[in-house]
Amino acid sequence: MSLRRRSRAILLTAATATLAATAGCADVEGLQDDGDLGTAHAPRTLWKNIRPDPPAPGQQPGTATAVPGLAKVPELSMRGVNAVDVVRADITAATAADAGTGRLVDPRAIQRIALCTQAVDGGPDCPVRPAVLADVTGNGREELITALDIDGRLSELRVYTVQDDGTIARILSRRAVLEGVEVAAEHLAVREPTSNPKKVSISDYVWDPEAGIMNLDQLTLDECPNQGNTSPCPAPRTGTGTG
Repeated sequence: MSLRRRSRAILLTAATATLAATAGCADVEGLQDDGDLGTAHAPRTLWKNIRPDPPAPGQQPGTATAVPGLAKVPELSMRGVNAVDVVRADITAATAADAGTGRLVDPRAIQRIALCTQAVDGGPDCPVRPAVLADVTGNGREELITALDIDGRLSELRVYTVQDDGTIARILSRRAVLEGVEVAAEHLAVREPTSNPKKVSISDYVWDPEAGIMNLDQLTLDECPNQGNTSPCPAPRTGTGTG
């Protein structure tokens, strides 16, 4: 073999060994090329000098609200209390306090509750949903869960309890598109559609003994069940206690 051919063979062998070593390193260390990952940008705060006004008196979040105009309940249980009467008293008081701002209650709610008669169930046109009794406070007493349907989509969800002195108090107020409502122990989950037709938001409310209300504990996104329905997010099939 000539000197030139021998030198070429040595260079080829060295190059092959280098490639093998590089490949072996990649296998051991797991190195790989992910391509151009782009440039990382820190979030930019918008309108950081503008803050919302504090809530007005009676609009502070995180407090239970006694429903005016209702008799005290000596049995300390919502069982036997007329749900329509409670919702009517609550909506009437909230509408007066709200003064048309829509912060406390939908302005149309007072007109909707007027459709309810003095019948026990409110009559055939009453938009108050059948009451569900469940102990969501963990004290052995049943709370009343119901909702006032504003139109074919929006509803005012309400949860009421009896306080130790017999006063009926609202411990949860939520205006929402009720795609599903689920109750379990001291949890109340509200499923709502989102702007993404494939996602549904789930707000999990848990009894807060210090605040005396159902407080938002967790907010998550879930996949919409695929049921071949034209609804943005068909409600799941659930058992007892679903609104």
